[in-house]
Amino acid sequence: MTQKVVPASAVPAINPVTMSDLAAALRLGWRDFTRAPLFGLFFASVYVLGGWMMYVALTVSGKLWWTLPAAAGFPILGPFIACGLYEVSRRIEQGRPPGWRSVLGVVWAEKNRQIPSMAVVIVVFFLFWNFLAHMIFALFMGLSTMTDVSSSLSVYLTPNGLAMLAVGTAVGAVFATLLFSVTVVSLPLLLDREIDFVTAMIVSFKTVQASPPVMLGWGAFIALMVFAGMLPGFLGLLIVLPVLGHATWHLYRLALV
Repeated sequence: MTQKVVPASAVPAINPVTMSDLAAALRLGWRDFTRAPLFGLFFASVYVLGGWMMYVALTVSGKLWWTLPAAAGFPILGPFIACGLYEVSRRIEQGRPPGWRSVLGVVWAEKNRQIPSMAVVIVVFFLFWNFLAHMIFALFMGLSTMTDVSSSLSVYLTPNGLAMLAVGTAVGAVFATLLFSVTVVSLPLLLDREIDFVTAMIVSFKTVQASPPVMLGWGAFIALMVFAGMLPGFLGLLIVLPVLGHATWHLYRLALV
C-alpha cells in the first residue's frame, strides 16, 4: 500500500503582534475553554497529577530521585497535551464539534509527524538546564555545610547563597526566554501545517523578534499565571493551562499568515 505524500506547506509570513492581540487571544482562549471545558480539564489534569506525585516524592516518601524522571516526563508529554488543546480550538474555529475520538486521534497521529522532534528539543533544554543548575549550585555552595536542602534554607542568605541565586536566576531566565522563543508558535504551527520542526522553530524565533516587548511580555505573563496556578495545590492549573493553551492557538493565528 502506497503511503499518501502530503505536500509541504509554505513558510508563513509574520505579523507584528500588539497588546490588543494578546488581549484578544486571551478572550478567545477563555471562550474555547468554556465551550469545551472537559477537554481542558482532562489535559491539564496530567500536570496536576504530576505535581502531586512530585510533592509526595519530595515531602512524604523521601525518594527524591523520583522527582527527576517525573519532571522529565513533562517536557516529553507537554507538546502532545498542547496539541490536544490546539485541536479543540481549531475545531471550534472551523465550526466543527470537538469530539473525544477526533481530538485524541489527532494527538495520537502527531507521533508520526514533527511533534516528537520538538519534544526531544524541549527535553534537551530541560536536561542541559538541569546540568547547569547543579553546576552553579556546586560552584557556589560546594564547600558549604549542609545536611539537607529543605532544612538548611539559611545557607541561601549567605553571600555565596545570594550569589548563587542571582546567577542561577539570570541563567535560568536566558534558557526560559530561548525555549519560549523557539516554541511559542512552533507547536501550533506544526499541528496546523506540513512543515519541518527546524523551520517551525526559526519562524517562532522570528515571531518573537518581530515584536519583542509584546511577545516577551506574553512569556512573562505565562510564567506568572502558571506560578499562581501552582500555589493552591496545583489546582489552579486546571483552569490556567487550558486557557493559556487555547490562547496560544489564537495568538498563532494572529501572528502568522
